[in-house]
Amino acid sequence: MFERGFYMAKVRIIAIANQKGGVGKTTTAINLSACLAEAGKNVLVVDADPQGNTTSGLGIDKNAADPTVYNLLLGECDIKDALTKSCVDKLKVIPSNINLSGAEIELIGTENREYILSTALKKVRKDYDFIIIDCPPSLNLITINALTAADTVLVPIQCEYFALEGLEQLLHTINIVKERLNSSLELEGVVFTMFDSRTNLSLEVVEEVKRSLGDNVYKSIIPRNVRLGEAPSHGLPITMYDSKSKGAESYRMLAEEVIEKEWS
Repeated sequence: MFERGFYMAKVRIIAIANQKGGVGKTTTAINLSACLAEAGKNVLVVDADPQGNTTSGLGIDKNAADPTVYNLLLGECDIKDALTKSCVDKLKVIPSNINLSGAEIELIGTENREYILSTALKKVRKDYDFIIIDCPPSLNLITINALTAADTVLVPIQCEYFALEGLEQLLHTINIVKERLNSSLELEGVVFTMFDSRTNLSLEVVEEVKRSLGDNVYKSIIPRNVRLGEAPSHGLPITMYDSKSKGAESYRMLAEEVIEKEWS
């Protein structure tokens, strides 16, 4: 028994999701994870996107990765065998590649298939402060697995006119998962990406989302930044590619907010 006032450190599992592609979802998964690790947290990244860009963006050859999330979901490996070292200290990855795109069909008829990832993560969750899941840009079985495993959902939104349409659909999905599969699922927050302070539209989108969601919007805003776009092709997070860039500073600020939210 623990005395009153003594708390065990609790892992937080965050799914980064938006069914709209090109909104900075994978960029956020790579760089938020790297900044959390840089801040001294033990981090596991689960790349649940068949494109495998989070895997390669953290210095791992996705085509040579074995085993991957695909093997894990199909019960072909133990989760501990899928843990792969990244280019960042204190950050492990369960990698992904194009094979994952076939998993949904292969899992047809599998009992409790929505809970496979959740069940697997229970074996390793005590080893990490944060587990970050990069979801595919669609609302499929893999995304449902991620949302069922997660404590919270972080939604990156590009500062553009149609941003709110995708957000409403995703919030609806989160509510369905909460009702039917994972009653403790909450909205972590919305983070704005690709912000261009020179355009009125960016400012209008930010204000509109803040009116809709209030406290669920992170103060940190990720700017449009050339260095952020270049970093993945070098297999590095922005903190290692250009540590002093605006993109790196923005993701460090986001990581600080996420940590403060955890321990507040």
